[in-house]
Amino acid sequence: MLLNTTEAATYLRMSPSWLNKTRLHGTGPVYFKTGGRVQYDTCDLDAWLRSSRRTAVYDFANDNARAMATA
Repeated sequence: MLLNTTEAATYLRMSPSWLNKTRLHGTGPVYFKTGGRVQYDTCDLDAWLRSSRRTAVYDFANDNARAMATA
């Protein structure tokens, strides 16, 4: 299911401005941009949430893996 930014932010329990900021910085979930509209697939949102899991307050291995995936 595809969601717009407001719907995706609600799905993630975050604010739309937070989601916009992460999109601009390249640290947020994967998105589609078609016809000037930004849309998020719920499968991608779920995958992004799973990749954000932590085992400690600061998890170097997880941060490094996410950085490599976005590079």
